[in-house]
Amino acid sequence: MEKIWAPWRSEYISSQKSHTCPFCDAGKNGAPHLLYSGTHSLIILNKYPYTGGHILISPLRHTALLEDLGTDEYTDMFRLIRASVTALKTAFSPNGFNIGMNLGKTAGAGIKDHLHLHVVPRWDGDTNFMPVLSETRVLSEHLDVTHAKLKPIFKRLGIK
Repeated sequence: MEKIWAPWRSEYISSQKSHTCPFCDAGKNGAPHLLYSGTHSLIILNKYPYTGGHILISPLRHTALLEDLGTDEYTDMFRLIRASVTALKTAFSPNGFNIGMNLGKTAGAGIKDHLHLHVVPRWDGDTNFMPVLSETRVLSEHLDVTHAKLKPIFKRLGIK
């Protein structure tokens, strides 16, 4: 039997034991793949992406409850969805997007205590046998390269 190594999986599994919040940390201290941090929200590349360009949008304030967001917070998050779609279209020309939230552990939230939106670019034919057979995703580009492509686009869009 062939083995396919996916060392990022062990990093992901071990990171689940952390007692810090990656969104709060990124908002306060910055992060290597932070694309934007404003008054109410932030945009960061997903460290464990489903596809290249997988973006997360989070309120700066630590909350798990959608109904706890103030008007300024949810308005800002949806403004950032629009900017993220524009930036991803400019940088990668995807054929579509998945945009959504997993609220709570049962719904699949990997970080259940701080709500966040996923903006996932999709391309025709971007599914293959790797996730099905070996729980491995093949990503064609490193996060640093993706960040370098997107950061100036967000800046041109006025999302600095």
